[in-house]
Amino acid sequence: MNKRAGFHAIETAHRDEISALQLARLKTTLAHAYRNVAHYRAAFDAVGAHPDQLKTLSDLTHFPFTTKEDFRRNYPFDMFAAPREQIARIHASSGTTGQPIVVGYTAGDISTWADLVARSIYASGGRAGDIVHIAYGYGLFTGGLGAHYGAERLGCTVVPMSGGQTEKQVRLIRDFKPDIIMVTPSYMLALADEFVRQGVDPRSSSLRIGIHGAEPWTDVMRREIEEKFAIDAVDIYGLSEVIGPGVANECAETKDGPTIWEDHFYPEIIDPATGEALVDGEEGELVFTSLTKEAMPIVRYRTRDLTRLLPGTARSMRRMARIRGRCDDMLIIRGVNLFPTQIEELICEDRRLAPHYELHVSRPAHLDELLVKVESAAAAVAEAAAAREALAQRIKATIGVGAAVEVVQPMSLERSQGKARRVFDSRRL
Repeated sequence: MNKRAGFHAIETAHRDEISALQLARLKTTLAHAYRNVAHYRAAFDAVGAHPDQLKTLSDLTHFPFTTKEDFRRNYPFDMFAAPREQIARIHASSGTTGQPIVVGYTAGDISTWADLVARSIYASGGRAGDIVHIAYGYGLFTGGLGAHYGAERLGCTVVPMSGGQTEKQVRLIRDFKPDIIMVTPSYMLALADEFVRQGVDPRSSSLRIGIHGAEPWTDVMRREIEEKFAIDAVDIYGLSEVIGPGVANECAETKDGPTIWEDHFYPEIIDPATGEALVDGEEGELVFTSLTKEAMPIVRYRTRDLTRLLPGTARSMRRMARIRGRCDDMLIIRGVNLFPTQIEELICEDRRLAPHYELHVSRPAHLDELLVKVESAAAAVAEAAAAREALAQRIKATIGVGAAVEVVQPMSLERSQGKARRVFDSRRL
């Protein structure tokens, strides 16, 4: 096993030590949630589960799941397990699909979170003294401030740029010469386009590490980013309900999927249709229980992310395979299940196409229709017709659904300044 020293000693501890720590912390978390959150007390009682009944890690399966709907029903503060006066910070989701999900942090939670992001940056290859350019959004979104506090905890110099102002982003990268950038993968590609627009080769920048997350991305896109910038691109995973960025992170020496920081988060994989637990290695929905959170412990939270649990490599803790998609992102087109990342992989395999695309789904009559809009690579505009035909054939052969493909001019599709919007489904309107 190719283990190297981590930011914290527990990262390379024996599995028995990690499991014992998880069990002790899990007992404390369940008792804390039951005692202080009315929702959990009622949910546990409804299925006859009590914290005292937890004797082994596998006993967690007797406890109920937590969902986004539970947070929305208890909006804004009823999922908090600490008095409001002890809440040092509040974050919230955008609320674009319903009531915003509000999360709270004690001062202790913020310190833990900073440690975890520092650990994540260290695993990515970052060290004290590095300059970190943060292009995740600041504000209620957890990305910017989560990355910021972690970089400072590691001892880095922080450039708190936030999202947007793409021209200025590139100018500051050229002027300040950061070592690391933390940004969504789709916006990283938008920055590459802006470098070129300014007449600068992205590979000439000072950047050596890109820490990318907040949206699903593929290994093909990783290679695209690494080639464009001559950097190591690693995956950071997190979500606000669990704590924010820093739940898991890839290790630079292996780049084989994010290592889950299991001393703070207990992972499970379940069948998304039945809720039954699956064994490591099987793909299903990722579920997390927090082990150290004070303000807002979570018990068996259904993330909707589809992945697998894998053995540890660079660290003793288990890894998660790259997120294939989300249960609620899956498109069903004429009976065929399709994830946007499947289309993305096919696009990135063709050098005539740029990795900027949109999926438009409609039902003009009785049948679903899929239109893939994708930009031509700047040097291959004349080959658009051939690229269009080839992509349509690969989608049909690989995924099993017919799609119309429209290859559009470079820079003609809207650029994301954060999480990219890929799907436009008029069937739901």
